[in-house]
Amino acid sequence: MRTMLKFTVPTTEESNASIRDGSIGQTLETILGKLQPEAAYFSALDGKRGGYLVINMEDESELVTKLEPLWLELGATVETFPVATADDLRAGLQRLQEAP
Repeated sequence: MRTMLKFTVPTTEESNASIRDGSIGQTLETILGKLQPEAAYFSALDGKRGGYLVINMEDESELVTKLEPLWLELGATVETFPVATADDLRAGLQRLQEAP
């Protein structure tokens, strides 16, 4: 299932230090390597550092392995949303029309 993750990293002395010493870059690269996102966008969200990642999950149990690094390594707040592409939406609407 295609899932969008919205994450924010609190502005704390710890996260500020990781920006100053450059270690946040390697942390993000490691997390992105594990998640293998289809798309990744980074932005200021609600006045905090954050972003959106689109990932694919075969099984709901993957939430644990996919989200824990964001919490453990970044102290992030995470929200998840199931999402569909335009082609997915078209296919779903077609099935809806064919349903009895």
